[in-house]
Amino acid sequence: MTTLRILLVGGLMSYRAMFNWLSPWILIPSMIVSPICQILLFAYIGRSAGVGNDEFYVMGNALNYAAIPCLFAMSATIEGEREGRTLSVVLTTPAARIPLFLGRALPVIVNGWAVAMVGVVFGLLVLDVHIPGSSWPALLLVITVASASCTGLGLAMGAVALRVREGAVLGNVLFCLLLVFSGVSVAVDDLPGWMAAVSPWFPLTHAIEAAREVADGAALADVIGLVVREIGVGALYAAAGLLLLRWLEDQSRRHATLERV
Repeated sequence: MTTLRILLVGGLMSYRAMFNWLSPWILIPSMIVSPICQILLFAYIGRSAGVGNDEFYVMGNALNYAAIPCLFAMSATIEGEREGRTLSVVLTTPAARIPLFLGRALPVIVNGWAVAMVGVVFGLLVLDVHIPGSSWPALLLVITVASASCTGLGLAMGAVALRVREGAVLGNVLFCLLLVFSGVSVAVDDLPGWMAAVSPWFPLTHAIEAAREVADGAALADVIGLVVREIGVGALYAAAGLLLLRWLEDQSRRHATLERV
């Protein structure tokens, strides 16, 4: 019960503490307007070039923008503790590290899922996108998996934030890498050979492909392999993040740099 309380209640309290002081209006440009603008940009470029269709760009870019809260919010829950001089208090608690930090990931996953859904719903209402009613349960699951996978990368990014001065710069770089390598607006098959070989190791690649197939009417059983691979990629980054967090925590204690900003 203690572990469950740390995982659920502790994660929610930490998330609220990091962002509760912000005005809710800041969510509008960053998590509603920006994904819509990106979707419109690539959808109309695709129309002009005669490449792909609206559904292709909506699914890719909607899931891509789930990375914004998953990367930045996950990193901020760790980097913010350091800047607020409370990280040492968190790390000296007897609580196990896995529920302590994975609990902080749960609200982030929900946030990323909501941002992706904004893009999908916008595509349905404004662009030429039609999703069969029977496909929605599978699509919602795929979007959840995509958000969780990106949050795993965000956890690794948050661990690096223990050492670097500004984690937002790294977040922008990772977001752009996902945009280019994950098949967001250019199909993985159309990427140069070396980029296509690297692409499966990035979060979102398998989830975007699965979302496009589901939106075309495929059943969950038809894309379960893609979903499992996406879960594996996310778990790999989450495990790397936890290990890196533990190692950097130890190094920070040795060199008295735990809360240096």
